[in-house]
Amino acid sequence: MVSPTSSPHPAVPEPEALHDAVTTWYAAHARPLPWRRDTTTAWHVLVSEVMLQQTPVERVTPVYEAWIARWPTPAALAAEPSGEAVRAWGRLGYPRRALRLHAAAVAVCERHGGVVPDDLEDLRALPGVGEYTAAAVAVFAHGRRHAVLDTNVRRVLARVLEGVALPAATLTAPERVLAASVLPPDEETAAVWSIGLMELGALVCTARAPSCGTCPVRRWCRWHSAGRPAYDGPARRGQSYAGTDRQCRGRLLAVLRDAEGAVPGSALRAVWDDATQRERALDGLLDDGLVVTAGPDTYALPG
Repeated sequence: MVSPTSSPHPAVPEPEALHDAVTTWYAAHARPLPWRRDTTTAWHVLVSEVMLQQTPVERVTPVYEAWIARWPTPAALAAEPSGEAVRAWGRLGYPRRALRLHAAAVAVCERHGGVVPDDLEDLRALPGVGEYTAAAVAVFAHGRRHAVLDTNVRRVLARVLEGVALPAATLTAPERVLAASVLPPDEETAAVWSIGLMELGALVCTARAPSCGTCPVRRWCRWHSAGRPAYDGPARRGQSYAGTDRQCRGRLLAVLRDAEGAVPGSALRAVWDDATQRERALDGLLDDGLVVTAGPDTYALPG
């Protein structure tokens, strides 16, 4: 545990009991998600984690299933044009993730013989793989002992260990230290603890309506013991979508995904009236490599 001299956070009482409460609860309540099957590979975990970034489970599931059926290995995806990854991404949003997954598949084949690595540094070196995704693949696919800090885990730890309603808007160094300090000592338990915390945050310790009455760690929760004080940090603004450049980009990409090949500029102009915004969005898609020019006024997904 973290000592009072090394961290401002007090030590957690009964750490083994806390670990057992989370892992036992997870064993009984884990959702049967497709990326948790016995046949799941590290590639499947990587695909799921990239798809789940800023996207709800219910939207990801059908796209994930179709993706894995078509590209069950990194080599299968790497053998296809990157534009096919963008097409298969559908309406998940943030389609640059599709390009990054394709690039990661190519890198896995070139650097690791087609096998997704288990080392954090090797994972971080893959295109589009950041701190969280690398840790998630290492832990959930390979059973390594690392803290996996997504939004749900950060919220649970903030409430249970720090007594606050929500964590900071961005991940902090003290959070990393605290999360690492409460990892179970053995890899197997640590991996279940990590996925259990994530599931607990998704199903019970939710942001807006936590179900404290059914929470398996309520007895240790400093936030609950303090009377569930309201969040008093900076205001958190939700993301708008309607009328934004992001929506415009999505409309333009939808035209290209649905086409057999290149499409004329007139087809893109027909789906968005604001010419200035439309051209700005199209320029952004071209800059990101999500769209390529196929002629003087024709466009296509990358080949």
